[in-house]
Amino acid sequence: MWEIYAGMPWWVKWIAVPVIAIFVFGGLIASVIGFVIGLLFKVLVFVVLVGGLIFVVRKFTSSSSSRGDW
Repeated sequence: MWEIYAGMPWWVKWIAVPVIAIFVFGGLIASVIGFVIGLLFKVLVFVVLVGGLIFVVRKFTSSSSSRGDW
């Protein structure tokens, strides 16, 4: 198989085969890329929300401890 592939012209190796692969596996590739981007977005939202929560808790805790109401 590799001997046949090695004997092909350059345009078959570098243009035709990748185009056929994208045509056949395009939906799968798009699904994987969409899943990865969605996962990264969810991780980013999680980090921002946890960071905001930590910021609010520290600000509230530092202001309430300085008042001495507790």
